[in-house]
Parts: sequence; structure tokens; C-alpha cells
Amino acid sequence: MTDTGRHEFETLDSRAVYSGAILALRVDHVAMPDGRTAEREVVEHHGAVAVVVLDDEDRVVLIHQYRHPVGRRLWEIPAGLLDEPGEDPVDAAGRELAEETGLGARRWSVLVDVVLSPGFTDESVRVFLAEDLYEVDRPDPEDEEADLEIERIPLDEVVSMVLNGSIVNATAVAGVMALAAARSRPGGVGELRDVTVPWVDRPDRFSARKRSRAGGDEAARA
Repeated sequence: MTDTGRHEFETLDSRAVYSGAILALRVDHVAMPDGRTAEREVVEHHGAVAVVVLDDEDRVVLIHQYRHPVGRRLWEIPAGLLDEPGEDPVDAAGRELAEETGLGARRWSVLVDVVLSPGFTDESVRVFLAEDLYEVDRPDPEDEEADLEIERIPLDEVVSMVLNGSIVNATAVAGVMALAAARSRPGGVGELRDVTVPWVDRPDRFSARKRSRAGGDEAARA
């Protein structure tokens, strides 16, 4: 239903404060309902994909990986940035699955789309379910991935790990609980969406910014 009486939050101007390898920070001035203009800081992000990997014994493939911002290792599901221009999200998910676990999957579904913290960032993650697994060559891991551990844990135990605080990674929590919820419904995982469904909140502004910057650098060198 469309409410034509709603206020339009128009961005009056915008400036980039920082642009790095995996994110940028911009400041927008936005028209508020009471006539004021408010400043909003926005972290731009590539967006990402993640995978709940379920084997034929109903076990979830988890990774235990060091995350520097929180200073400890976290239980997570395979995930990675959408930093290749034009890459299909399910292809990116398959790439990350192979790189982090040495696995491929013959059956894919969309589990859930997650906007991680819309108060200050446009970061969004599409979480897939991967089933009917097989082994593939895993590239030599680098950096934190060279230290990660891979475990297969029964789905019921993984749900308990979410509820008891052993899993705190937001994407993993969302994916695991979405799978558990789907399994509890009459339609089961048959209700899950096809991998081709539109992803409304997939971020694109940071990728466009990087392409624009790269084009400017090439023009300056010419």
C-alpha cells in the first residue's frame, strides 16, 4: 500500500569523507519532516554473500576464524564480499564456499537477506542454503583464512550454539535460525526462494565509487 502523505527524505547534498579498500564513509544532509536538515554518516560497503552449508547427515559446516575488530575467533558460516563487478551472488557464494571449505554444492536456495545495521551502513548480505555437497580443490589460504578451523556440527547443536551465545556473528545467526524456522514449517525448505529472486537492498554505491575513482586514475595517467 502506498502512503502518498509520507515525508520524502531527500538527500540535499553528500560528500565523501573516506574511501578505502572495503568501505567508504560519506556524510549526507537529509531533509527531515519538521523542515530541519540533519546530517547522516553512512558507511558504504560492497555487500556480501554467506552460505549455510548442510551435508547429508544434517550437519552444518562452520568455520572458526579470527576477527580482528573484536579480537577473537568466531564461529561463522562461509562468507565473502561481493567485490567483483557484475558477479552473480550465487556464483560469489560458490567461490567463497570453495575457498574457505574446499566444498561445492549441487543445490542452492536463498535462505534470507539481511540488512546488518541500517542506522549507519548500507551493508546487506544474502545468505544461501547449499546442499548436496561434493569436494573441490581449495586454493591455498592466506592471512586469517590460513588459520581457520572447519567443523561439521549437527543442526540442532548449531541452533543451541546461537541461543547460548557461542555463535554471535549476525550473518550466521540469521542464516542458521532461518533454516531452523524453514524446517519447522509445513512446507519445509521447499518454501525457500530461488537464487534468481531480486535482491532489493544489494548495495552498489561503493562499487560505483571505486569504478569512478579507478577511471579517474587511468585518465590522470593518460
